[in-house]
Amino acid sequence: MTTPASDPGRAASPPLDGRSRALRRQILRTFAAGGRGHLGSALSLVEILRVLYDQVLEFDPARPRWPARDRMILSKGHGCLALYAILADKGFFPEAELWTFCQDGGSLGGHPEFGKVPGVEASTGSLGHGLSIGVGMAAALRMDRNPARVFVLDSDGACDEGSLWEAALSAAQHRLDNLTVLLDYNRMQSYAGTSEVLELEPLADKWRAFGFAVREADGHDVAALGGALAGLPFAPGRPGILVCHTVKGKGIPFLEGNAAWHHRGRVTEAELAALFRELD
Repeated sequence: MTTPASDPGRAASPPLDGRSRALRRQILRTFAAGGRGHLGSALSLVEILRVLYDQVLEFDPARPRWPARDRMILSKGHGCLALYAILADKGFFPEAELWTFCQDGGSLGGHPEFGKVPGVEASTGSLGHGLSIGVGMAAALRMDRNPARVFVLDSDGACDEGSLWEAALSAAQHRLDNLTVLLDYNRMQSYAGTSEVLELEPLADKWRAFGFAVREADGHDVAALGGALAGLPFAPGRPGILVCHTVKGKGIPFLEGNAAWHHRGRVTEAELAALFRELD
């Protein structure tokens, strides 16, 4: 897979710090408990979710349905291992619930479910639907004069879906500047690179043409992400998108950019040991 020279997020990402590694260990433990999952897809999300929940979002884990909370929709629902790790970290549910992932009687499934997992704002999994839900939420909040904001974390693969672009048109039409999309642009889909499956470039220009205010950042650089999201909205009267340049499987070298780890089940003890060893 060729990385364009203009990509600001691939060449010089800073080393993972202790918090990023700790969250990845939780993801690995959760993956091991369930014996399956979209591991590579989750690892590209860690810094994006970390910055959102550490620095940006207004929320109260004791009151997951607090009316004034910011809404965060993981439209890329198959990356839920990362969301579960950060929700447990923030106290939405006990850490022990992670060890029930994909098990009978547990609440944490292979895709997040609204009403079942505290902190999950929408049931997602079918790519492209999360932004439509987010547009409806943002419009409803504005009608209610509620200053809360909506964030939709989506994937480059979702940009293949017509429903996503219909939602984008609607967001711009209604001037929803309380809506921000964060796009996990790891340039990998379930079986190959985006350039092979369906070329997305010039991606940023496409979003501009649909009426969005666009910014780009290294999706594994905590400082860069925090700086990009410090001033919201990006432009008054326009929805915003932060294109996050990421690496699928980030943090474990043999997973990085490896489509074979898009989803894995029946993982051996040797493979699990290798995952932890490579992360450490």
